[in-house]
Amino acid sequence: MGQKGAETRDRLLDATQELVEAGGYFGAGLNQVIALSGAPRGSLYFHFPGGKDQLVGESVRRAGAVIGDSFGALADSELPVAEFVDLVLRQLGDRLETSGWRKGCPVATVALETAAANDSMQQACSEVYSSWEETLRARLAGQPGADDLATAILSLIEGALLLARAHRSREPLNRVGRQIAVWLR
Repeated sequence: MGQKGAETRDRLLDATQELVEAGGYFGAGLNQVIALSGAPRGSLYFHFPGGKDQLVGESVRRAGAVIGDSFGALADSELPVAEFVDLVLRQLGDRLETSGWRKGCPVATVALETAAANDSMQQACSEVYSSWEETLRARLAGQPGADDLATAILSLIEGALLLARAHRSREPLNRVGRQIAVWLR
């Protein structure tokens, strides 16, 4: 694929991610993606012959990888685990607040809307969550119950993001951070 094709594909994914994060799977209609991206309709079907599911699935994986890379960079630091989790929560809180409370988790809304009935969307969401959980698990290596702790921490973060978005407040993230710090003493 040439540079122009890659740029068009990226614009389509960027537009999809923006729409998905704001309105979920059902808030990202193909006409909206085309309008927001400025790409021709034919480009959408050329780059994503699997249609909307392929487009949204790749968008979810791409957004998940960006956040996962951020987690990974922090996980590779020498910070104590509690400080690592606190920085993750602060980064996610900054992302959420800066976006006007629209960009919480790029996966959660799609998972809630589609995982029970759409196997390809369920798979995309599962892959992203599994990669984040693995990053946490690796960072918690050596802690008693690291597997369970990684799942619990990710679940708390996801829930806190949802509450922070609903309340338009960072306080749920702050509270979860304090609780996780107690667990990790």
